[in-house]
Amino acid sequence: MEHIAANGLDFAVETAGEGDTVALLLHGFPEAKEAWRAQVPAFAALGWRVVAPDLRGYGRTTRPADKAAYDVAPLVEDVRALFEASGARRRVLVGHDWGGVIAWQAALRGLALDGLVILNAPHPAAFERELKRGWRQRLKSWYVLFFQLPWLPEAALTAGRGRAIARALRGHWPAFPKELLDIYRDNICSPGGATAMLNYYRVAAHGLMRGLDPNQPLAVPTLLLWGERDAALDVALTEGMEELVDDLTLQRLPASHWVEHEAAGAVNAAVAAWARRKGLADRSKP
Repeated sequence: MEHIAANGLDFAVETAGEGDTVALLLHGFPEAKEAWRAQVPAFAALGWRVVAPDLRGYGRTTRPADKAAYDVAPLVEDVRALFEASGARRRVLVGHDWGGVIAWQAALRGLALDGLVILNAPHPAAFERELKRGWRQRLKSWYVLFFQLPWLPEAALTAGRGRAIARALRGHWPAFPKELLDIYRDNICSPGGATAMLNYYRVAAHGLMRGLDPNQPLAVPTLLLWGERDAALDVALTEGMEELVDDLTLQRLPASHWVEHEAAGAVNAAVAAWARRKGLADRSKP
């Protein structure tokens, strides 16, 4: 583990590889940088310098106490600062779940990127569309409303040393071995950990399309990988993406929301093939 100072915070990071093409890997809730354990070496083999941080508030990264610190602007600024601190000449941004939400926001708000890889995280316009369309996605997103309550979500998530987190993810064994679950349980039960993680949802409740033009398609080459058996995010969120992204590659995989764990080989192969097509991989690498 290393540390990178960026945007006034101290980020705990895992790194691998060399070069000035930096792949920044953003994990989701309730995970940590270790979520990318199967991707870090595979992406480094593409000739990328891979940087996988604990997001702000998670793990051993600085944990701001102010809820406003988890709004879109500082999260996007974290991404920009991490790329700059890593000496990136070309920038590939990869995100899953909440990391994917941040990655979409960074790209849509004009951060200079050479490639964007999203795993089971909806484009904000697609998410708003599905919420308005009917009850299907609203029912799947019930937990977001629960997370808006004071203190009760923290109590539920930290009871029994994170028993709820372990129970939810253990059902996807062997994707989540005990040593990985122990990291996640320790993180959410650390002082202020649960509140920091929940603040992402509490601030996002105000809407993720704020300040964005829904009619302006994204120009960054984008790979969208989607586990079709996602219990929280409907596969309909992948529909109509051609209107939202000019250069889109969409691949659905027979996996749950935790696609980078359950289908690691397929994810790594898809990213490698896409990166080579887009000229983002080192041609000297096999």
